[in-house]
Amino acid sequence: MKKINKILIANRGEIALRIIRACKELAIQSVAIYSEVDNEGVWVLKADESHLIKGDVLQAYLNYETIISIAKKTGCDAIHPGYGFLSENADFAKACEENGIIFIGPKAEHIALFGDKMASKVAMRSVGVPVLEGTDEPIIDKKAGAAFAARIGFPVIIKAAFGGGGRGMRIVHKEKDFESMFDSATAESMKFFGRSEVFIEKYVVNPRHIEIQIVADKYGNVVHLGERDCSIQRRHQKVIEIAPSPRLSEEARRELYRISTKAMFKLGYESVGTIEFLLDENDTIYFIEMNTRVQVEHPVTETISGIDIIQRMIEIAAGDRLKFLQEEIKFRGYAIEFRINAENPEKNFMPTVGTVAEYIAPGGPGVRLDTSLYAGYTVPANYDSMVGKLIVSALDWEGTVNKARRALDEFFIEGFPTNIPLHQHIVRDEDFINGKFTTNYLDEKLPQFNVVNPETQKKIEGKLQSILSRFLF
Repeated sequence: MKKINKILIANRGEIALRIIRACKELAIQSVAIYSEVDNEGVWVLKADESHLIKGDVLQAYLNYETIISIAKKTGCDAIHPGYGFLSENADFAKACEENGIIFIGPKAEHIALFGDKMASKVAMRSVGVPVLEGTDEPIIDKKAGAAFAARIGFPVIIKAAFGGGGRGMRIVHKEKDFESMFDSATAESMKFFGRSEVFIEKYVVNPRHIEIQIVADKYGNVVHLGERDCSIQRRHQKVIEIAPSPRLSEEARRELYRISTKAMFKLGYESVGTIEFLLDENDTIYFIEMNTRVQVEHPVTETISGIDIIQRMIEIAAGDRLKFLQEEIKFRGYAIEFRINAENPEKNFMPTVGTVAEYIAPGGPGVRLDTSLYAGYTVPANYDSMVGKLIVSALDWEGTVNKARRALDEFFIEGFPTNIPLHQHIVRDEDFINGKFTTNYLDEKLPQFNVVNPETQKKIEGKLQSILSRFLF
């Protein structure tokens, strides 16, 4: 076991703040890095040390040679990558190891394996995990792709072979649309990931997106922390995450747990990770990908399990054994996470930026808010549009939905439009209230929601803002 005394956080925003908090509770020193547009970030102030990286504001979080250099100069034992940026970069993990710094995450070989969508499908199939029918090798030839798609039958889905997050992904329902969709997917893949290769899979109509949270140490101990339902998405980007899934059958749930833990044990996986699946209307299970990092939606799992996932990541990286057995993990109630994005729902969810003029955070029992926002903070235009995560929990599904309505109605951000009005519509929708949703939910519901213009919303809530501010500040 290696003692970790000081951690550099190779990230920004709410996840950097989340890691700083975990470090403080473990009596570990934290070092933040920040770009020239992030000098007002609250995580910069909360870390024990903070270091500016000048120049390109994206490369500040991507140039791992500079980041490792700062870690060495500041005497850090380890680096935590958070999510996004370098979190699933095998070269970064390997470079940390070569420089005598602990990478808080899985081994570089596992990052590389699951970063290759084709190789990961082959590996998971070899250890008994069901996968979707599709290509086993990346495709760059449009004609070959069209022939393969015709052979397995439409609809099919084209996905970036070396990316994720919904980028480089297109659903093709008819053969005549394949070539144009292929061109679009490969172009987007090249833009975001620097590689144009894609793979093709049979498309599952109207599925649910269910993921299993895994925690594993270097001694072969593997446990799951239950499932999350991530079916509510827009353009393949998750919008709301729920733990546990409100309508998953016990038989399917047990099978997902079994195949996930068995696969990670057989592959010798270490650290936390998330295995993602699609389930069709008959609860048939298909593996789609694995994320070798902490997920944006990890708080809902922490809420129902009582286990701090970030702290477990750190302890496993230091060589600790898991502190609990599977049977000792007790799940309690439901939790829902709402991703709060700086975007305008009325303008096709166009990302927006601005300065937080007024800010009222929801509170009360069963309400958690992971964010780095504060009144007067200017949101940079250079990064992802997510500015926070609202997590609510209660002992049953009905109570959790009721709490979500109350918390969302309390939440007030003035200065730029957000997707809070969209969430307010969702939690009042009968299908959501009854736990009935698939990955097509938002496509079907958005035209019905009639999201209020942000300026109108501001006027409607003006009086609420005035009243609440007296009590909350």
